[in-house]
Amino acid sequence: MGQSLIKGDRCNLSQSFPKLNQLSVALGWQVENAQQNYEIDTSVFMLGADGKIPDEQYFVFYNNPRSLDGSVQYLEHPLSSKELEEKTQIQIDIDRIDTRIEELIFVVTIHEAQVKQQSFQQIKNAFIKISDRASQTELIRYSLNEAFAEETSLEFGRLYRKSNEWRFQAVGQGYKAGLQSFVDKYYVDSQLVSPSLPPSNLPSPPRQPTPPPAKPMNDNPSPTRIALEKKLEKQAPHIFDLTKKAEISLKKANLNNHQAKVALCLDISGSMSHLYSSGKIQKLAEKVLALGCRFDDDGSIDIFLFGADDHYPGEMSIDNFSNFIGTILRRYPLEGGTYYGKVMKRLRQFYFPSGRGTQHKTPTSADQPVYVMFVTDGATADQQETINQLRGSSYEPIFWQFMAIGKSNKDATAKKGFFAKLTQVFESDFSFLEKLDELEERYIDNADFFSVEDPLGIPDQDLYDLLMSEYPNWVKQARSKQLLR
Repeated sequence: MGQSLIKGDRCNLSQSFPKLNQLSVALGWQVENAQQNYEIDTSVFMLGADGKIPDEQYFVFYNNPRSLDGSVQYLEHPLSSKELEEKTQIQIDIDRIDTRIEELIFVVTIHEAQVKQQSFQQIKNAFIKISDRASQTELIRYSLNEAFAEETSLEFGRLYRKSNEWRFQAVGQGYKAGLQSFVDKYYVDSQLVSPSLPPSNLPSPPRQPTPPPAKPMNDNPSPTRIALEKKLEKQAPHIFDLTKKAEISLKKANLNNHQAKVALCLDISGSMSHLYSSGKIQKLAEKVLALGCRFDDDGSIDIFLFGADDHYPGEMSIDNFSNFIGTILRRYPLEGGTYYGKVMKRLRQFYFPSGRGTQHKTPTSADQPVYVMFVTDGATADQQETINQLRGSSYEPIFWQFMAIGKSNKDATAKKGFFAKLTQVFESDFSFLEKLDELEERYIDNADFFSVEDPLGIPDQDLYDLLMSEYPNWVKQARSKQLLR
C-alpha cells in the first residue's frame, strides 16, 4: 500500500519518485446493489495551458482509447460493475506527453443516469491509485469516502505539470452532470458524445469565467496570467485586491515582471496557538498567497510546517485557501519544540534535490528563484544546523525572508526615535535571527529579517514593502553569481 491521500491533498510525483516515467492509474468502485446494471465510464481530459483540449484525440474515453501522442492509453475497457476490484486501468508514459499538455483530468460518469435513476449514492469504495508500471508497486491512493447523493459524475483527481514536475491532486468533486458537460467545458467543438443531463441545484463543471477583464498586472500579460486575474477577481476578490498592493511594491523594486516560486514556512510550536486560533496566521498566509499570485501564474504557494518535526502538507491555492490553515492543523497538531534547520533542509531538498540539503559549495542554477517567507515566534533548538542550512542554501537560488512574531531590535512596527531604539536593545527575543541576518561565510547574502508583535498590526502595503527590502538586491547578486539563468 502506497501513500494515502485525502481530498485536496497533492503529491509531487517527480520529487517523490524521480525515476518514475511509466505509471499506471487505476480507478475502482463497488455498486451497492449488485442486481442493478450500471454503465460507468472513465474519461481522461488532457488539457493545455488554456484549460482546453488542443485536439479531440486528447479526450481519451471509450470511443478513443489512445491519445494522439500515444502517452495515454486504456489497458482495457471497464469491467462489469459487479466486480469489486479496479474497473479501469490507464497507462501513462510521462516522457511521451505532448509538451502542449499541462494537465490530465480523471472523470468517472454514469451512462444514462437520469433515465435509469442512478447516482453515486449507490456507489461505494471508490478509489484512484497510481502505481509504477514496471514494478507494479502502488505509490499513492486516494479513497473517495465522501457521502455522495444525486451526483452522476465524479472528478477523481488530476495529474498536472508545474515547474516541469508532475504532481497529483486528489479532487473528489461530484456533479449532477453527464459526460457531455465535461466535453462542453474542455473542448470547443463539443458534439462528441450524447447530450448532457439537465441543470440542477448541485454544482456542475464551471465554464470559463466571463467577468469584465481585470486590469493587467504587467505590461504584457500571458494568456495564463489573464486567466488567473479573471479567476482571482471572481473567486477571491480580496486576494485580488492584495495582489494589486503587492504589485505596487514590486514596481518600486523594479520587479514588476519578475517570476519566482513562493513558499511559506510556518512555526507550529505550542506557543503559536493563539495566533492560529485567532485566524491571524490564516490571514497572513492569504497575503503571502497574493504575493505568490504576482510572482507565479499558477495561483498557489507551497506550505511547509516546523515544530519538533518538519512537514509538507501541500499547496495553498486560490481554489482551497478558505480555512486552509485550520484544515492542515487538524492533520498536523501543534508540537513541542522549534527546529528551523529541519524544515530548511526539507525545503532545499524539495526544490533542489540534487544538493540533498547539504552544506555544499557548488552553485546551483535555475530559471526561477524560490522566495521563502519564514514565520516563527520563538528561538530554534538547532542553531548550528540552521547556520549550516543557511550557508549551504546560499549556493542555491533560495532567498529566506524571516519574520518573527515578538519583540526584537528590528521591529517593523516600533516607534522611531532615540529612546524607542534604546528601549529595543533590551527587548529582543530573537538575537539569533538578528545574527543570522548578518551571517558570514556565505556565497551570497540570502536572508533578511524583521519582526512584528502582531502579524496583522502592519498595513498591507508596508508589509509588501518590507518583503521587498533586500530581495531585489539578492536577485541582482544571484544573477551575477550564476544562480539565476
